[in-house]
Amino acid sequence: MRFHTAIEMIGTRWTGAILRALFTDQCRYGQIKAAVPGVSDTMLAQRLRELRHDGLIERHVVPVTPVQVEYRLTPKGRDLEPVLDAIIAWSHTWIPLPGPDPEP
Repeated sequence: MRFHTAIEMIGTRWTGAILRALFTDQCRYGQIKAAVPGVSDTMLAQRLRELRHDGLIERHVVPVTPVQVEYRLTPKGRDLEPVLDAIIAWSHTWIPLPGPDPEP
């Protein structure tokens, strides 16, 4: 049960890429969006809400004009860094880069 919950939590589309952006200290919405090509505003907002709900990130409002919002990893979220690093390393070994299909 715990394994399934964990895989569902980090395996949802875009979640890993969003977490990776946060690991590199890209904490504002626009920075995260730029770091995750192809994610829509709606999907990014939804995933950020889910990550907050799961306790992996926190949302902080910076009291400046105009108001800025930053997202930061919680200790629970930060603990995922070696997990994602291992997945990245595995992908570099076993997942081929997209390219032209080999001729039959």
